[in-house]
Parts: sequence; structure tokens; C-alpha cells
Amino acid sequence: MRLERPGRWLALGTTVLGFACGGKNGGGTAPCTPSAATQLVKNGGDAQAWFFDNPLPAALSVKALDANNCAVPGVVVNWAVASGGGVVSPTQSTTSASGVASTNDSVGGSTPQSVTATFTGLSSPVTFTATAAAPPTSGAVSLKNIAFNPANVVVKTGSIVTWTWNDDPTPHNVTFTSGPAARPADSPTQATGTYAPTFTTVGTYGYHCTLHSGMSGTVTVVH
Repeated sequence: MRLERPGRWLALGTTVLGFACGGKNGGGTAPCTPSAATQLVKNGGDAQAWFFDNPLPAALSVKALDANNCAVPGVVVNWAVASGGGVVSPTQSTTSASGVASTNDSVGGSTPQSVTATFTGLSSPVTFTATAAAPPTSGAVSLKNIAFNPANVVVKTGSIVTWTWNDDPTPHNVTFTSGPAARPADSPTQATGTYAPTFTTVGTYGYHCTLHSGMSGTVTVVH
């Protein structure tokens, strides 16, 4: 008669159980089967600092979970500005298959701002905060040590950004690679001097120096 070792059957039973149950946090090897949503948790976009009347760089997002921390799809989330100025769009969004819902936020003329996210039956809303300031009306970039310093600037539409060559005798140029149509003309290649175009269209402009790999930057123009 063949005798099986108990340890083998115990290991097999544990494996079968693991396949059959996703676990409290949706772990294990089987998909988590959600029940009704009981909670919202922040998924991204909190505590941003940006500029008045411009959409925040990252969307506000939440994740709906049930009592076992399983992601719940199909939950209608309501968004609202609770304090401070600004708007959210959309004011209502539905969680995806992964339980995530999001909205875009713009801070108005009053800061700090708070935005709430909730769904019907939730005991208390989730609150996001954001702050804002007036955007800069000019920008300055130094070309030194084979780098743009700073590499990224933000200015208000209609502003001038001035690049100053401080790397003599090493020559550089400012050549735009992306951005809204009708980008500024590229600068000449030079070792001294300045270049100061005006940016009139909202968007992000990418640029680089064609002579030096990795020497690149951006100009972000906001309202």
C-alpha cells in the first residue's frame, strides 16, 4: 500500500485555496470580486501648486474600494469645489474597471482651494487641496556648462523668454523641436549674446541645442 506524506496534501490544499480566493486585499492568484463600494482613496493629483485659471498639470483621481479593499468599477463619483476659486470638469465621473475616476481642476482667483470627491452613501468625502499664483511675465535661461539653466520655465502668454550665452568659447543654439504651431524662429549658433523671442500661444515648447546631445529644455506657456 502506498502512503502519501501529509505535507504534500497540505501544500496542495493551500495552493488550491490560493487560486480560489483573491484575499482581503485582492491578492492571491484569482481576480478580486468586488462588492458594494464603501470607501474612496486618493489616487493622484493632491497638493499641487500651479497658476490661476489654468488646469492643474495632473488630474485629480480617486479609487473606489469595497470593505475588503477590492477595486469597484461603475461607481459614480461627484466632484465639487468646496472652498477657494476655480472649477472642476467633469463634475461627475464613473470609476473604470480598475476602480479609478478622475477630473480636471483649475484654480480660480482665490487660493488655497479644496475639492471634494464623494459618491452616494459615502460617510465622508475625500478632499484634495491646491494652491495657485499669478504666472511669471518673463523668463530667463542661461546657457552654461553645456546645459540650459533652468531647463524648464513657465511664463504667461505674451511673455518674453531670454536665453543668455555664458559658455564662451563653446557655441550653442536654441532649436525648437515641438510645441504649438507658429513656433518662434530658432536662434543662430553663437558663443555669446542673447536670444529673446515672445511666446503668444498656450502650450509646451520643447527645444534643444543641436550641437550637444542631452542639452534640452521646455517653455510652458499658460493663460
